[in-house]
Amino acid sequence: MSAGRTLVVDDEPQIRRVMRTTLIAEGYEVTEARSGEEAIEKVRAARFDLVLLDMNMPGMGRIEACRAIRSGSDAAIIVLTVRNAEKDKVQALDAGADDYVTKPFSTPELLARIRAALRRMPSTTESVPQRLRLDHGLIDFEARHVSIRGEEVRLTPKEFELLRYLVAHANKAVTHRELLQAVWGPDYSDEVEYLRVFVNQLRKKIENEPGKPKYLLTEPWVGYRFQLI
Repeated sequence: MSAGRTLVVDDEPQIRRVMRTTLIAEGYEVTEARSGEEAIEKVRAARFDLVLLDMNMPGMGRIEACRAIRSGSDAAIIVLTVRNAEKDKVQALDAGADDYVTKPFSTPELLARIRAALRRMPSTTESVPQRLRLDHGLIDFEARHVSIRGEEVRLTPKEFELLRYLVAHANKAVTHRELLQAVWGPDYSDEVEYLRVFVNQLRKKIENEPGKPKYLLTEPWVGYRFQLI
């Protein structure tokens, strides 16, 4: 049984070869692409569980490639880059990436990041409504479908898991650490920047006025709260 279908996007044949060998040994099915343009074509033609995207390739803009892949796929996206600037990390997450790994990285580190990206949050003991009606939309947790002002809104798997966890603890302040460990896993408890980016993206998708949120509220220095009116 496959651990997941993975698309490795890198312009260097040696790196693709190493990644392919490593991932196949772990049970993943692997497809390769040499450019962002080729990756977009392959994502449109087939379904993938994970995309490993090198951000230092020639061709179309790296952020644009990430955004285009995200717009056409619900696959987890891990960005690989030699850059370590906070701005680059935030840009990648803003473009739809689920995680960010800086080269050089170890094989165990990359595999751990892949497992975290593919991780699905276990069912919480708190009750989650099958459907949640907002003033201007509907969230169907059973069908994993969001409709805002009558139009379907696509959430990434991590965005959906984050929203589901907050709704499961509605009207309560949930700490950064709890959210990170629940949605990404225990190794991510200090990655507060992830939450800031993902909550901002969720606000843009489900709030009527993202700059003045009614549902996804910030608890200063603590975490976030989903306010049910």
